[in-house]
Amino acid sequence: MLDSAFVFAADLIRRISCPVVCHFVWAEIRDIQFSGHDRREIYFSRPPRLEKRDVLVVDAIVQSGLTQDFLLKRLQETRPRSLKLATLFDKPSERKVDLKPDYFCFDAASKYLAGYGLAGSRGWYRNVPYVGMQPRRARRLGLAGQAATRKERKR
Repeated sequence: MLDSAFVFAADLIRRISCPVVCHFVWAEIRDIQFSGHDRREIYFSRPPRLEKRDVLVVDAIVQSGLTQDFLLKRLQETRPRSLKLATLFDKPSERKVDLKPDYFCFDAASKYLAGYGLAGSRGWYRNVPYVGMQPRRARRLGLAGQAATRKERKR
């Protein structure tokens, strides 16, 4: 699940004192028509062998929770000793399943976060060392342009 969580995961594993093995899970989500109904399918790369291991799934944002819930259920089938979910941002107001991260850093309201590994529009801003709102989205919401307002005051 580490598509957008790789920077967060790197910082997190540096703080873990026991030996760590990392596996990257790739997810592909497809919206399809099946028997006249819209359906979403989630495909994952092959899960590693996790039997009798302590597993921490790390993701950047838990929104609807559908993908994480599906992945956790699939990983539970491999019979790990423990299975936990850690996320940088949690958006419980958008949850569509009964899923609560075991660990999270921040509650988030904005849908337009970028930086610190999170991709903004066109995949940009992953390399920014902090998380912020995508610049275009911030302008639309009236949050950008504070510097311009200060310049106008000086005139």
